[in-house]
Amino acid sequence: MARKRVVITGLGTINCLSQSLDGYWEGLKNGKSGIKNITGFDASDFPCQIAGEVLDFDPLDYMDRKSARRVPRPVHLAVAAARQALEDAGLPIPVKDPDRTGVLIGTGIAGVNNILKANDVLINRGYSRLQPYQVPSAIPNIPAYQIAKEFQCYGPNNTTTTACAAGTQAVGEGSELIRRGAADVVIAGGTEALVLPLVLGTFCAIRALPFNYNDQPEKASRPFNIDREGFVLSEGSAALILESLEHALDRGARIYAEVLGHAASSDAYDIVSMRPDGSGAVRAMKWALQNAGIRPDEVDYINAHGTSTPLNDKTETLAIKQVFGEAAYNVAVSSTKSMIGHAMGASGALEAVACTLAIYNNIIPPTINYEHPDPECDLYYVPNVADERNVDIVLSNSFGLGGQNACLVLKSFTD
Repeated sequence: MARKRVVITGLGTINCLSQSLDGYWEGLKNGKSGIKNITGFDASDFPCQIAGEVLDFDPLDYMDRKSARRVPRPVHLAVAAARQALEDAGLPIPVKDPDRTGVLIGTGIAGVNNILKANDVLINRGYSRLQPYQVPSAIPNIPAYQIAKEFQCYGPNNTTTTACAAGTQAVGEGSELIRRGAADVVIAGGTEALVLPLVLGTFCAIRALPFNYNDQPEKASRPFNIDREGFVLSEGSAALILESLEHALDRGARIYAEVLGHAASSDAYDIVSMRPDGSGAVRAMKWALQNAGIRPDEVDYINAHGTSTPLNDKTETLAIKQVFGEAAYNVAVSSTKSMIGHAMGASGALEAVACTLAIYNNIIPPTINYEHPDPECDLYYVPNVADERNVDIVLSNSFGLGGQNACLVLKSFTD
């Protein structure tokens, strides 16, 4: 039996650059930064006081008040992105064929803030003052649950929690639901809202964040620069509508791109650091290309994990060279995290949307703040200005805490 083809027909996103798909793409291709000083809490005592916050977001624009009150911010963001994606795909709400519509959402920690709030209530006011939904609504599968409930999707429902690789893995595994015939349509993506004092403080403690850009937040995320200091924490959500090609064609859908392949691997090495030889990333990239039936020299663009940390960027560069050989110097590589920061479990989905739009528009988003090259990072990183060129095949990399790696291969659609 021929392998089912899976296409992308709808996109949606809420992030620090924009709360619309068009605004997100305009920001990316124009090299705009969404990083600012933190407003959600007083960060003045932290050495890093910047993040990519989603400002002025109102969940009631996307869901009813009762539902919104019961679930935390990552769920609000996920439902908003999913609703945008369904509308962009021209699919009805609720969905037309619920038994054949699945949901697969990635997240790192999901509603941790609800757990923190509940614990504070328990300690200071006693268990009788706890709200009944505080803990149940904080578990990682609630974004996928709420999307299924909002849009009446009765098909397969799952959650990937592979840290920073979760969004990418969700899109890849979502495509497999369609390939094996379990669904015709899958809402896949990722969500995260971790711009919180505890999370910021923890990453400050391990010196994973930049400390010297509080007065120039837009300059802080600087992947592949020799003076990079660390990643910039951000939040957001993205959703992609995946469909079998037959289903998309039958309804006359606009097709953005095709999901050609994906893969995941484990470093089995360290909670925070990648293997210095890049072998885990190498396996994920090689396996994804093999799954897609693509040679390395056929890839036009790599959306790098590109976190702006000293170890990640040079290790990812090393891994790309091992996979691509001499072709590594011919492929365009960029990090959209230079503009939107690192949204953890949502980042891979945000990047999948960026890759899809790069293919659809034949424009590669830049790596902004590329000012002082690192000799160990010597590839073409699309410095500062978008590159208009033919973009046929894209590889998107995500490497998560715990050494969990995921890669996705997308291609321009042809009959």
